[in-house]
Amino acid sequence: MENGLISVDRWSEGSQIYFLTHLHSDHTKGLSSQWSKGPLFCSRLTAKLFPFKFPKFNLSLLRVLEIGLWHSISLISPSSGSRKVIKVMAIDAHHCPGAVMLLFRGDFGCLLYTGDFRWEMSSERANEGRITLLNALEDDTVDILYLDNTYCNPSYAFPSRQIAAQQIVDIITSHPEHDIIIGIDSLGKEDLLLHISRMLELKVWVWPERLQTMHLLGFNDGFTTKTNLTRVRAVPRYSFSIDTLEGLNQMRPTIGIMPSGLPWVVRSHEGDDILSGSLLTTRYNRSKLNENGDVLIEKQIGKVELVNKLHKYIFSVPYSDHACFSEIQEFIKLVRPTTIKGIVSSSSCYVEPLYYFGRLCGAKQPVKKFHHKEKRRGKVEKDVDINFVNLEKSRVKGTNVGILNVGVRLGRVNALRRVQRGARLAEDDCPG
Repeated sequence: MENGLISVDRWSEGSQIYFLTHLHSDHTKGLSSQWSKGPLFCSRLTAKLFPFKFPKFNLSLLRVLEIGLWHSISLISPSSGSRKVIKVMAIDAHHCPGAVMLLFRGDFGCLLYTGDFRWEMSSERANEGRITLLNALEDDTVDILYLDNTYCNPSYAFPSRQIAAQQIVDIITSHPEHDIIIGIDSLGKEDLLLHISRMLELKVWVWPERLQTMHLLGFNDGFTTKTNLTRVRAVPRYSFSIDTLEGLNQMRPTIGIMPSGLPWVVRSHEGDDILSGSLLTTRYNRSKLNENGDVLIEKQIGKVELVNKLHKYIFSVPYSDHACFSEIQEFIKLVRPTTIKGIVSSSSCYVEPLYYFGRLCGAKQPVKKFHHKEKRRGKVEKDVDINFVNLEKSRVKGTNVGILNVGVRLGRVNALRRVQRGARLAEDDCPG
């Protein structure tokens, strides 16, 4: 794909159109209320949350991608002035509210950009995402997979979020006289907070801006900004610290819980083995590699301590919104891309994905079919055509390509039709 056409989660590029996978700050760096470089495509839920994160943003720039539908976008080649059609489908990434993967097709081939994602094998929502993706691919090969490689390291083996959430409930119930502080981001882990609220039949305190976000997401019950109504508080991650917890404990017994796949580098509190009891252990799949590099699943019952006590006031629970190593491996086996490129280069556990998964790549390997009991959805779906009209003369004649307007035409066509494939995307052209 030539330069100057699209950018994904990058906001300084000189492109005709831009795509946002989700609203976490590491994916919006460079985006601001004053940004106005071109049309910005995102999911409907991200568009709903957008004005809250970027007040005074020119909302006429936002374009909604309906999940599971092909959108055809007509652009002008900066080099030749000819018209190019790019097709894109947004697929639920099950990371945070509004997060999507982006599947692209065009004369450059077939590309899949995961953004941040977690598709647990036990999740029905992730199961629907797998069906959507494989139905969209049919027999096509993904030429390049741009992968969330945050935990692309076999040392990271997480339980499902459902199991981790119950672990957190167990910690809270085992400390009935304590206030509870949980460190979270400004978006994400809503399911965890809802689970705590429902299981313990109490409201969870959140800060005022977070309560607004919860209401925007449709969660109108279970949360409060009144500290006297609850002993469980969800606070911004940046305010979660040993100093804060030590200060709180001078007033009331308080423990902190950090739900994250990324471990804290804090020495465990010596002499305190409260977590060795059955209450805070559970059955879950522990991963290890065999001689071929495959992740073997060994069921451990009552032996794996999911919870770590990092300090006398701090518990760490591996509740992660990113795929762990074994889940990444299963995802790559599902997609069978020709090659892989990691989108995270600053992770503390960064490993080049091809080091572990290069053997799973290959153009001649067919896409693995996903079997599902329900009837597969019909192939006739809405297809959204988005035409970008040239305002000025093309660069071939020495002037810039401009965008006049966007027209959306809905037609009932075959959303799974094959798209003719051509040259692959150059390595340094990848956004993200």
